[in-house]
Amino acid sequence: MSIVEIDGSFGEGGGQILRYALAFSALTLKPLKIYNIRAKRDNPGLRPQHLTAVKAIAKLTNGEVESAYVGSTSLVFKPRERLCGEFDFDIGTAGSISLVIQAILPVLLHADCRSKVTLRGGTNVTWSPPIDYMIHVFKHNLKLFNIDLDIKVKRRGHYPRGGGIVELTVTPLKEPIKTVSIINRGKPTSLHVISHAVKLPHHVAKRQADAVLRVLRNTINVEYSVELETYPPERDPHLGPGSGVLVYLDTSSGTRLGGDSVGEKGKPAEIVGEEAARILLEDYETGMAFDRHMADMLIPYMFLAKGTSSVGVARVTLHAITAIEVAKAFIPSASVTIQGDLDKPGIITVTSAGFSS
Repeated sequence: MSIVEIDGSFGEGGGQILRYALAFSALTLKPLKIYNIRAKRDNPGLRPQHLTAVKAIAKLTNGEVESAYVGSTSLVFKPRERLCGEFDFDIGTAGSISLVIQAILPVLLHADCRSKVTLRGGTNVTWSPPIDYMIHVFKHNLKLFNIDLDIKVKRRGHYPRGGGIVELTVTPLKEPIKTVSIINRGKPTSLHVISHAVKLPHHVAKRQADAVLRVLRNTINVEYSVELETYPPERDPHLGPGSGVLVYLDTSSGTRLGGDSVGEKGKPAEIVGEEAARILLEDYETGMAFDRHMADMLIPYMFLAKGTSSVGVARVTLHAITAIEVAKAFIPSASVTIQGDLDKPGIITVTSAGFSS
């Protein structure tokens, strides 16, 4: 089988190209060579959290990897088979658990048996979707494609201590992935706020949630719920302090949009809440069915579904364009059209022959 070569400096030139390339390589069992890894970053090459994704995918495929070490700017990956069962991966410190889930989910969905994967690292860290988003928004929207998974948080992990523990359970697809065509979000139906603070006072979580509602209550006039997650000091199992908030909106089209923000030292709880609310509000006001984060997360499944999928996204992100280019390298027969400018609302359409293991 000929090797698929990917230039890691394309598009946003970060770790996302590596994750999607590994995901498609594992799924299709096509060998991969990727070079210029993270070429556009200040510290190019593989970082420890990227190495974990490489090792995880290699383990899930009984694969062979060349040049996989911290700082490496190229690697060769040769998957052999799609395995399933119980696995345990430690991303280390506060590396993003959510990003590893994105990388390993496609291959687990096409394995021969159910898999339970324990992931250790960061659940709520900057520059990646919080685990709350994966549970409440990503998982919900994947159900539209006939995909189901279970994500349970055993313990949260924040920068810099990490220590988060998440259990991912994936049952292989019983039926092919469905195509999805939803452009507009329709009407808002309900709003939900999930705010947490660990190793911190209860009022931090409450102030984050209150700030979300102050921004949104008069703009999106629907029923809302608020969930606060805090712990008394004597029963708080977390390794270090941290906080964050997710706000998500259900719509009459069946899609769910989300906005999130993570707390940082010196960042007032009110700012955390306002950031999450404004992200959701910006995406809501475009009228599109999916938020900016889902734009790239949907791409693999649009390529794997047989037929035409068309989705309206709040922003055509560079991440989405990058994901499309990686997917086309592995499924070249698929055709893609993008209506809309970069970082503006748009419609992404993929017509594919689909994929079956």
